[in-house]
Amino acid sequence: MRRAIEAVHAHPEHPFTAADLALAAGVSVRTLQAGFRRYVGCSPMAYLRQVRLSRAHDDLCAADPSRTTVGEIAYRWGFFHLGRFAAAYRSRYHSTPSETLHSP
Repeated sequence: MRRAIEAVHAHPEHPFTAADLALAAGVSVRTLQAGFRRYVGCSPMAYLRQVRLSRAHDDLCAADPSRTTVGEIAYRWGFFHLGRFAAAYRSRYHSTPSETLHSP
């Protein structure tokens, strides 16, 4: 699991699949999924989404809203469906990405 987690943290923007992460960890997809559930508490793809959301949040907080858009930041971190990104972001941070971008 450690190698898969390291891969996610090193390149969260990469379009990983469960098979990619299993290969990085040197285990089967089933073993990877079971290991993540046991040791991390979620699936590998949910973990990847959490890391991406965290990176997007950091970028939104630091960005200049006159020079950056929510879409640019979402795409940078591998979110290609802005509606799903906004819903996941709101669920985790209790505000919209736009509110975060425009907050002082």
